[in-house]
Amino acid sequence: MTFLNVIFLIISVLLIVICLLQSGKSDGASGAITGGNLNVFVDNKDRGPEVILARVTMILGVLFFLLSLIIHYLIVK
Repeated sequence: MTFLNVIFLIISVLLIVICLLQSGKSDGASGAITGGNLNVFVDNKDRGPEVILARVTMILGVLFFLLSLIIHYLIVK
């Protein structure tokens, strides 16, 4: 495995773990189907570890996306 593939694997595992650590913000699939407890326009201000987990998830997601594009470009080239 190349260096980029190892980094890609580490980012993938971290992204999965961080996503599993986050708490649910809705009622799940039943709430999405029935429209129950739909708080789209409510200003929710998360605090504490939830903000950190959300930011780490976003950063890891962007890194995952960019690294996948870079690896694809290097393979095609």
